[in-house]
Amino acid sequence: MSKTIVQPVGQKRLTNVAVVRLKKHGTRFEIACFKNKVLSWRSSVEKDIDEVLQSHTVYTNVSKGVLAKSKDLIAAFGTDDQTKICVEILEKGELQVAGKEREAQLSSQFRDIATIVMQKTVNPETKRPYTISMIERLMHEIHFAVDPHSSSKKQALEVIHQLQKNYPIKRSPMRLRITISQQNFPSLLEKINAWDAEIVSKEESGSQLCAICEMDPGIFRECDGLVRNLQGRLEILAVSVHAEGDSGVDHFDELNEESLPSIPKEHTDASVLQLSDTLQKQSVSTKSKNVEGEAKQSKCSTCNALVGDAKQYREHFKSEWHKHNLKRKTRNLPPLSADECLGDLEVGCSSKDDLKEYSF
Repeated sequence: MSKTIVQPVGQKRLTNVAVVRLKKHGTRFEIACFKNKVLSWRSSVEKDIDEVLQSHTVYTNVSKGVLAKSKDLIAAFGTDDQTKICVEILEKGELQVAGKEREAQLSSQFRDIATIVMQKTVNPETKRPYTISMIERLMHEIHFAVDPHSSSKKQALEVIHQLQKNYPIKRSPMRLRITISQQNFPSLLEKINAWDAEIVSKEESGSQLCAICEMDPGIFRECDGLVRNLQGRLEILAVSVHAEGDSGVDHFDELNEESLPSIPKEHTDASVLQLSDTLQKQSVSTKSKNVEGEAKQSKCSTCNALVGDAKQYREHFKSEWHKHNLKRKTRNLPPLSADECLGDLEVGCSSKDDLKEYSF
């Protein structure tokens, strides 16, 4: 004999509800609020309590519609005034969100953290920031998990510390103006050299000396204390300094079997020939520049080579030669010359072993 499922007839379900929960005096109390209104109330954007609460009623379980008993309210809050209790729960309670809302909130905070990391870091080679998409990919690589109860800035600093262990990335320096007497400047200069900071410019004015320098933000407090002890003045000109130029941001280049499509052999040969022409032009321009004067040369520390003036220097960072050596650097391998890079690409770029070697 089949059983008939009996559905409740008079049950009124609470839908589109944001639940705020507070545990007090050993009892859990809940209130039903409108979605997206709780945070507005807590940030003082919303002033009308009726626009936040769906009802001036305190529950022990909102989803089941179980009301809180008066004796429990008096024991926990000292009163049975439902409106006052609702306000206290609204201010001190924990907001319960659904799965999709929680996922959207974590995704938004993940993006905020990646944005802060991008603003506070640079490529140590080019002194330019990485793209936001690359920062997010690296955060996934280190299996970073967002803590919704911690600030985005604090978590961003933790991400930077973790990324520095595996990838070429560093904090972007601060730019400071330090005004100090000339007799105390040698003591300051000694500390600046010890901090590995850089003095951008100096200007003397009577017995005072004004120096603009760039240093790691981590030593700002120590520098501020030293300048105060030397009776100087410290001003912050820029919290984060990035290199200026035509190209905006730098990329880590991915190289793995999943991201590479299958390329016909004739296309591969054409790419190698194109790379050969590019490397040859770079080599010729470098030699001609050496004849004109070495003072104007720009050196790429990744490739350990002089690559010409500022324009040629920027073009070099887009070349396959630099990209190939950058991948080698992430694997702690020595750089290759232009000819060695060309030969390495001709014989090894299509092999799976090399693809696995350079993959993150």
